[in-house]
Amino acid sequence: MATPVKVVEILSAEDLRRTLTRLASQIVERTRDLSQLVLLGIYTRGVPLAELLARQIETLEGINVGVGALDITFYRDDLDQIGLRTPAKTSITLDLTGKTVVLVDDVIFKGRTIRAALNAVNEYGRPEVIRLAVLVDRGHREVPIHPDFVGKQLPTAKEEVVKVYLQDWDGRDAVELVGY
Repeated sequence: MATPVKVVEILSAEDLRRTLTRLASQIVERTRDLSQLVLLGIYTRGVPLAELLARQIETLEGINVGVGALDITFYRDDLDQIGLRTPAKTSITLDLTGKTVVLVDDVIFKGRTIRAALNAVNEYGRPEVIRLAVLVDRGHREVPIHPDFVGKQLPTAKEEVVKVYLQDWDGRDAVELVGY
C-alpha cells in the first residue's frame, strides 16, 4: 500500500467512548427483551467492539448479554480479490434460534462483509431478528445492506481508508481517515 498522504482523526478516545455509549443505548431502546440479546462481533475489530458494547449495556441496564465472535472468511464472495486469510475462531456458544442478534462491525463500506456474516449466522440457528451496528458507515454500498445503529456517518472517497484503533488491541482508542 502507498504511503499515506493525509491522516485525519475522526474520533478521539473520548469521542469513541461517547459513541459506544450512544450505540449501546440505541440497542437497548430497540431490543424488546434484553435477555434474548446476543452481540456477534465480526473479526477483527467487531469482536472487541461487541465486548465493549456488552459492557456498556451491563453498565446501563445491569444485565449481561450474550457475546460471540464470528469469522466470515469462508462465506466471502471476494476471496479472489482480497486473498485467502487464515480464519479466526468463531465463538458462538449458544443456539441463536429466537434470539435478537446484533452483528457488530467497525466499518461498513461495500456491504459484502455483512452479507457474508448473514450467511454465517444461519449455521447457528434462526434468530428472531438480525440487526447491524457499525462504528463507522462510509457509504459506497455494492449490496442493499444498511446498518440499524451507526456511530458515525463518514462520507469518503473510495480510495480512502478508515482505520479503527482500540485500546485492548492497538494501545489507543481512535478512528482515523487515511488518504492516499
